[in-house]
Amino acid sequence: MNDQYVRNVIEAALLAAGRPLAADELVGLFDERDGSAADEVRTAIAVLQSDYETRGIELVEVASGYRIQIRSAVAQPVSRLWQERPTKYSRALLETLALVAYRQPITRGEIEQIRGVAVNPNIIKTLLERSWIRVIGHRDVPGRPELLGTTRDFLDYFGLQRLDDLPTLAQLKELEDLRVQLSLPGAEPAVESAEPAAGQTESSGAGDGPDAVDAAEQSDEDELEAAQSDEPRPQGLVAGPRGDDAD
Repeated sequence: MNDQYVRNVIEAALLAAGRPLAADELVGLFDERDGSAADEVRTAIAVLQSDYETRGIELVEVASGYRIQIRSAVAQPVSRLWQERPTKYSRALLETLALVAYRQPITRGEIEQIRGVAVNPNIIKTLLERSWIRVIGHRDVPGRPELLGTTRDFLDYFGLQRLDDLPTLAQLKELEDLRVQLSLPGAEPAVESAEPAAGQTESSGAGDGPDAVDAAEQSDEDELEAAQSDEPRPQGLVAGPRGDDAD
């Protein structure tokens, strides 16, 4: 097959699919049975990745396969094409998600014990609806609480291939120290509102739709950290040892 033709087909397929495509799916686009198609596809992907290095788009590999996406450096101006309000996630939601990602499998009770506050059921509901977490089993203790783990959708959304790609605790601490030392935007300490007492329930933390924070909880909303859709992963969150990803 012509190398340029292979690259054109792969590029068109990735743009048309609207989702990541696995290597096997890309190989299946070509009617080759001698195994040469797989090698040509890998070569074509590498060439495309190199070609995109100076462009506003990039070809990346995530948990579900390959996809073409907007490069983060140009995401801000491109986002003006969409008029709707960007989705914001509360600090409580991001901390809960980080605990699931780093310490899975984990129960809701264990999350509450670590954070010192009761988790609003809407937070878990929001994460389940976004397919970022799922129930992967039950703890063998009285009450058999659900065990929570992350999904491939979680990895895809944050641009990760596997959980090992998450930043380590040391990296997260270094990032926060660097932001303070250089006085980067957002490095100023936020004015924190009082945390709910143990046994109380915090706000759900989703910025839009049925999970929106109401006016009575606006003080908590003021300290939210916006997680824009173009950001690769939540940062600056306290997390524990990693677990294995549940596909």
